[in-house]
Amino acid sequence: MIKKFLVLLAVTAIVSCKDKASNENSVATSDMASTEGFDSLIYPEERKHFKSIRQITFGGDNAEAYWSFDDKKLIFQSNFKDWGVNCDQMFLMNLEDSFENHKPPMVSTGMGRTTCSYFLPDNKHIIYASTHLGAEECPDTPLRKNGKYIWPIYDSYDIFVADLQGNIVSQLTNEVGYDAEPTVSPMGDKIVFTSTRSGDLELYTMNLDGSDVKQITNELGYDGGAFFSPDGSKIIFRSSRPKTEQEIKEYKELLAEGLVEPTNMELYICNADGSDLRQLTDLGNANWSPFFHPSGDKILFSSNFEAERGFPFNLYMIDIDGKNLTRITHGETFDAFPVFSNNGKYLAFSSNRNNGGNRDTNLFIAEWQD
Repeated sequence: MIKKFLVLLAVTAIVSCKDKASNENSVATSDMASTEGFDSLIYPEERKHFKSIRQITFGGDNAEAYWSFDDKKLIFQSNFKDWGVNCDQMFLMNLEDSFENHKPPMVSTGMGRTTCSYFLPDNKHIIYASTHLGAEECPDTPLRKNGKYIWPIYDSYDIFVADLQGNIVSQLTNEVGYDAEPTVSPMGDKIVFTSTRSGDLELYTMNLDGSDVKQITNELGYDGGAFFSPDGSKIIFRSSRPKTEQEIKEYKELLAEGLVEPTNMELYICNADGSDLRQLTDLGNANWSPFFHPSGDKILFSSNFEAERGFPFNLYMIDIDGKNLTRITHGETFDAFPVFSNNGKYLAFSSNRNNGGNRDTNLFIAEWQD
């Protein structure tokens, strides 16, 4: 998901000028509150929505923490070398866990690179994408080409089902090319994922057993990082859709090399079958990692549209009609991958806050209040 995706490195890698149009966007900020009795990990401007916050990991790059359907566990990816991995693998945690002094159980194979794990409705199995059938070693991770920040799209990614002991029980995709970024509908009936099987990076849905695969987007550009609405009726995703002749040429050339440039992405929303597709944001720079608010009426996402030189990335919330854009976090570097618990009480996200000034991206769980 592209890591939803190596963007953990985007804080230091992306250098792009803010789109001129973004200067015209009016962004409301969360109200200030009294400093007494609040967690020091919460910036004052964040106290409208963050009642409390807890740090989960303490080193490496940790991201994409997704909740079990019963909200008792989370699955996340990490490349923390102290846990014995050289690139992203999947780790399991209970809601109350934190890992300052010990290692969580790894539930991927430890081979290849993995991304985008998600619980199945039984809370006993997960899906995730992995390159381990292509090679046991971690694939190379190019980050720049011709002076531009890029993401690799590994054609060895396929989607697998595993139990919570790390045993792979089935393989859901077996097409040539990239199959990754799977997430599961809260209704527990469908998976949405990104694939290059058509020759472009498009969104597809399938049943939980991999059957009834349907393509739901069909426009040139990278469509990815998709999530269902709480009632399963809609899908929100990010897209970098080239418009000009030069943009189209550059996009196709990079894709032919298994690469994409993610520095200009906007959010799109559609029905679960791909109908009624419309662009939700028009902010400039990179708008990505969207997730539905529990009401289904708002989207929380990460963006650097207010940044002059690529970062910071902060979390924003916007209505599904594109109105009422509000800034939620106020960090100076990187906040992304927001994911609400199914009961709406908690928000898991990744952040560079409290990392001692290094490049570590850690997981946090905030107690959410509207």
